[in-house]
Amino acid sequence: MDNRVREFRINLGLTQEQLAEKVGVSSRTIISLEKGIYKPSIMLAYKLSLIFNETIECIFKLDENLKKEEKKR
Repeated sequence: MDNRVREFRINLGLTQEQLAEKVGVSSRTIISLEKGIYKPSIMLAYKLSLIFNETIECIFKLDENLKKEEKKR
């Protein structure tokens, strides 16, 4: 899943460890999230949106296939 977590984290001057502590996950989770390997829970996405002061939609990009499926509905 494409996201802007790394961009927003760096803009706030936070390390991966600091961000992980703020949202209550391991730094490994943040690393995987930034690489697009890990898909966040709704709660984690919400916590990140509060820290970054951005919408969830601004931080995370829907997969193109999901967008196509939603349009069909």
